[in-house]
Amino acid sequence: MTDAGVLVVGYGNSLRGDDGIGWHAARLLASDPRLAGARVLAQHQLVPELAVEVSRAALVVLVDAAADGDPGAVLVRRVQPRRTDPATWSHHLDPESLAGLAKDLYGAVPPIVLVSVAAGSFTGGDRLSGALERALPEVVEAVADIVSGQYRA
Repeated sequence: MTDAGVLVVGYGNSLRGDDGIGWHAARLLASDPRLAGARVLAQHQLVPELAVEVSRAALVVLVDAAADGDPGAVLVRRVQPRRTDPATWSHHLDPESLAGLAKDLYGAVPPIVLVSVAAGSFTGGDRLSGALERALPEVVEAVADIVSGQYRA
């Protein structure tokens, strides 16, 4: 249920090492009592179909790996909607395009916050590097703080 609720989406390729940080975070957040009532999803990528759920939420928090930065560094920022060419929707969207799509198609876009973690390795496998294993609790805390309103991006 995302009607006026919180939507948390951890995304990335769960079989490419640190790219799976969103999946690991989503697994922990789904059972975190501080997020009771929130809808928590793990997705391979952001797809246009998510726009309807985004438009119905009161708050959206996205969790993903970043290719830049010191491995394990956590960055939190607000996402601003950006209009995109429909021809680019076929495979995946970046956070700004997903927000723009929700706004264009459904006339609503809630506050969207991206929690990104600088990856150390995108090699094959479902395990995180040591740096991201150590960062995972910080990611979970950041999301819980955002949802509770204690963190302002």
